[in-house]
This record gives sequence, structure tokens and C-alpha cells, in this order.
Amino acid sequence: MIHLDHLTTTPPHPEVIDAMRPWLESRFGAAGSLHQLGLEARDALDEARARLAKFVNAADPEEIIFTSGGTEAVNLAVKGAALANRRFGKHIVTTLIEHPAVLGSIAWLKEQGFECTQLSVDNQGRLDPAALGQALRDDTAIVCLHHGNHDLGTIQPIAEAAKLTRERGIPLFVDATLSGGWLPLDAQELGADLIALAPHRFHGPKGVGVLYRHRRTQIEPLIHGGVQENDLRAGTENIAAIVGAGVAAESAIADLQSRMKQTGELQRKLLNGLRDAVEGVDLNGPEPGKHRLPHHLSLSTEQVEGEGQALAMDLQGVAIHAGAACTTKSMQIPPALEAIGLDADLARGTTLWGVGVGTTEVEILEAIRVFTDVTANLRAITPAKDLLA
Repeated sequence: MIHLDHLTTTPPHPEVIDAMRPWLESRFGAAGSLHQLGLEARDALDEARARLAKFVNAADPEEIIFTSGGTEAVNLAVKGAALANRRFGKHIVTTLIEHPAVLGSIAWLKEQGFECTQLSVDNQGRLDPAALGQALRDDTAIVCLHHGNHDLGTIQPIAEAAKLTRERGIPLFVDATLSGGWLPLDAQELGADLIALAPHRFHGPKGVGVLYRHRRTQIEPLIHGGVQENDLRAGTENIAAIVGAGVAAESAIADLQSRMKQTGELQRKLLNGLRDAVEGVDLNGPEPGKHRLPHHLSLSTEQVEGEGQALAMDLQGVAIHAGAACTTKSMQIPPALEAIGLDADLARGTTLWGVGVGTTEVEILEAIRVFTDVTANLRAITPAKDLLA
């Protein structure tokens, strides 16, 4: 199988698996226990926390909180900070194109009496910092923005946004669950107060998430029980996954520049090859370069459905992701595609492509060949009028 769905998840590096294995076998202690097995687990937890702190350039390892995954990290940041700051106000600012974990958390907060301003983006999916500045109010409790967009690949001007929120003393949460491991991620340079990460998207394991919390940023815990994670996230730690996350972070630090260069070159080769081979292929979001994630492509193809393309390619051994979910005869268009003004019929033909560290040029060429054949076959059996129904 040619895996070009590195946006959804990535295969764990061999060194990650090797590091995790003892913690799934003989070293199975819980970090809260006082015996030797527990002390070993606590040391491993501390080491992984230090590695993740270095990964985001945190001032202190204690600014790292481990969760069950990126979604929980997002929920803890958005809900936790909003609830902790509700005495100052119940206003939230975000964009129209955030990940469902962010928008779902905000929807829950609205049920608790919060209100939300959702900002528009330009036709490349980029936020205007001036619009953010105008949206901030004295009762704004938190601003929620993503670093790299899941549907478009657009990189947001986080440092410019952070300057505005810092001047007003408003916490800024940054969703880096897609960009972590693929872009430089320095909490000090970005000016973010909260950053969520998903290690399984940068060759770490599933089952663990990471939240960076600036030491002066207040959040309320969402899971209650024990005193783990400085009383901010109760529950016995998943030591094996946390160890794996630490190793994946360390690997990403060491390889980041070569990773960005390698995937960026493959990204351009893939995009140019698809454009040359198939008529009517449009790129959503910025062209490859400084404003786009180096491993991400969002493509909309005329006169075809993206879900059909993804399924047909899977049957021929190439894994990509459909950009719109099908429910019966209706297609749910991602809010990001609507926000940039993409025609609904063209949006239905959206697929997402993610190259990775192990992707080869041979695989890129094969994927282009398969995509070309699949698209031609689908167009031949699907009259244009059916796409408009």
C-alpha cells in the first residue's frame, strides 16, 4: 500500500516502537506507585516530558500536560481556559475553518452561556490579523486558532495574532495537531499560551496527546479523580505511548529541516504531476511555499466526486483521504471549503494528500498514474448532470 494519507496519521518510527516495547512488557508499572516499577515509570514520564518541553521550547517541563490524544488536548485547552477565565468574560474568538475538536468544544461552551465570534478568512484560508484585533473585546476569555489548517494546508500568522492577544491579556490557544513535527514550533516565538499536539501525526503512537500550557495560563481540569499531571488531568498515565511521543518529538527536532525539504520537494512533484496528467485539478489553499504545510495538498477535481476517487484508489493500493463526507445522496462540504468560496460542485471533488518521511518518488509517480486512470474511469461512468443532482 502506498500511504499518502499522512495528514490523518503516520506510521510510528521503528525507534518509537523499540522505545515503547519494554513499557508494554516487563516495565509495566504505574508512575504513581512507590515501588521500583513505579519509580521507573515516573522517571520515564519525566524524561518524555522534558523531550516534549524541548520540542516546543517550553520554559519548564511542567508546562507539558499529557492527555489521551490530540482531541482531548484541544478540549482541555479550549474548555479549560474558557472556564477558568469566565469571571472576566464569556466571549470567544475563532475562525470559520477550525478543526471539529475546536468548534465542538466551543459549541459546548455556548451551551454554558458563552458567545463566539467566528472570523472569515481570505480565498487562501488565511486570517487577517487586523480582523482579529477588531474582534477582541474586554470580555474575551480566549482566542482559538490553528497553526496549519487540516482542510487547506494554510499556515496562519500566529505570531502576529499573539501580539494582539498579549497586548490585551487574552489567552491564545493554538491547534498544532497537524503542524507539529512538520513546521518549527517555538512557543516563545509564536507567543502562544496553549498549544495542542498529536504525536501520531509526526510518527509517534496513537493514544497520547500533548498540551503545552504557559505557566501563568489558568485552566480548569475536565477529568477529575487523581492528582496526575499537576492536578490538571486525572488518570493513570499511558507510559508506553508517552515514551513513544517523547522519542518521536526528539526525532522530529533532529530531522525537521531535512523533513521539511524532503516532503516539500515531493509535494511539488506530486502537485505538478497531477496537474499535468489530469485536466481540471485545482489546488485549495496557497501554492507550496512559506504559507503552506510542506506535506499537505488539498485538491478539487472537476466532474468527479472525491470520495469515489479515494475509494477507487484504495482498491489499487494508494491511500488518500476524501475531502468531503458522503451521507446518502448529499455531500457534506467542509466549512473550510465553504469559507474560501469554493463552488459546491467542485468541493465535492476534493481529496487530501499527505506525503511523509518514507514517501518515495517512485510512489509519487505510481500515485499519479493511478489517480489519472481512476479519474478518467469515474468521469466516463458519471454523467456531469448526476454531480449536480
